[in-house]
Amino acid sequence: MFFDQAKIYVKSGDGGDGAMAFRREKFVPRGGPAGGNGGRGGHIYFVVDAGLNTLSVFKQKIHFRAERGTHGSGANKTGANGEDLRIAVPPGTLIRNADTGQVLADLTRPDQEILLLQGGRGGRGNSSFKSAQNKAPRLSERGEHGMELWLELELKLVADVGIIGVPNAGKSTLLSVVSAAKPKIAEYPFTTVVPNLGVAEVNHRQMVLADIPGLMEGAHEGIGLGHDFLRHIERTRVLIHLLNGDSPDPLGDFEAINQELTLFNPALADKPQIVVFNKMDLPHAREQWPTVEKAIVARGLACLNISAVTGHNVEQMLYRVQEMLDALPVFEEVAVEELPEITPAADERAFQITQLEDDTWLVEGVAIERAAQMTNWDYYEAAMRFQRILDAMGISKALKNAGVVDGDTIQIGDTELIWGYENAFGE
Repeated sequence: MFFDQAKIYVKSGDGGDGAMAFRREKFVPRGGPAGGNGGRGGHIYFVVDAGLNTLSVFKQKIHFRAERGTHGSGANKTGANGEDLRIAVPPGTLIRNADTGQVLADLTRPDQEILLLQGGRGGRGNSSFKSAQNKAPRLSERGEHGMELWLELELKLVADVGIIGVPNAGKSTLLSVVSAAKPKIAEYPFTTVVPNLGVAEVNHRQMVLADIPGLMEGAHEGIGLGHDFLRHIERTRVLIHLLNGDSPDPLGDFEAINQELTLFNPALADKPQIVVFNKMDLPHAREQWPTVEKAIVARGLACLNISAVTGHNVEQMLYRVQEMLDALPVFEEVAVEELPEITPAADERAFQITQLEDDTWLVEGVAIERAAQMTNWDYYEAAMRFQRILDAMGISKALKNAGVVDGDTIQIGDTELIWGYENAFGE
């Protein structure tokens, strides 16, 4: 089975917690703080592996988690960073945010690598909080949580040449003749239900060909798995439009397929195309060839006749295709979908206050939610430090102006606090 779509969950590693410790050597009176920082959580990378050609590995495994960082310890020992996780994908993989549909990466080149999710920062140990005013701090931070996402992976085959046409035009037979590929071949439509790849050699040079399963009218709307097949045409550089010489109306087939390509993606209409009239070993095909040739030439397209079964003109076809490839730029980055423009990062210190109920207030913001999550609430000094963060960011004042009163619940991320009592909220 050919898998060209998958949905997976990825999570980068959590940061390790910082330690709270003090020196306790016999001859070191008043030993200072010695709590080390936690290690960073592991990153999530995606790496292109040229040895893969499907997404089948993601059928059985859909959850991927990087290693968390090690906690800090005494004697100012910093925890080890979590091991990064590298996820291998085949060339031509498009990665989207499953929730928003935003394109996050378009991986086409062998060994291409992208950092998709960063690991959480390690929490600071109490030695990091030592100052002239506080020489023995009794607080430390928890590690930052890693990032998590549901991703949609979509594979679009990367090939030099795409062989397209109606069902039973002889695409699989042609691919088997010009390469070592062994696609399933039979005398009935839709023998090919998955794309096949083959490598042909011309003048000691190789070209990769993709046999795209037969298209039919309505393919651009998904009829006959049209969307599943059409996406693989987008990355090819040249198209071989194979016509069934034994068809009652080969020119009608030609127009129908071209229309489906245009409706699916207008850019496909501009892709270099050579029209190849197949099955010249059959009398009916030989009768139709002069009419078809005249019509195709009138459209300004290159065309020739072949018989994939007997090998007639197949070698000449490969030479013509190689000439068309040579006429294109040496490297052509096929960008079917424009990646989103890079916009300035949002202000992490920005926040928003929402009153959920009469006595519950929601505070949202990247920086304040991170601070709440990393605060180790087991230590009184840590709570006092969080109070100072609220004051410095202007959140305390904003809550007062919004109408918060003693006893109200303040929700920040997963943390819930009570305003105005022992936790020092308010004045």
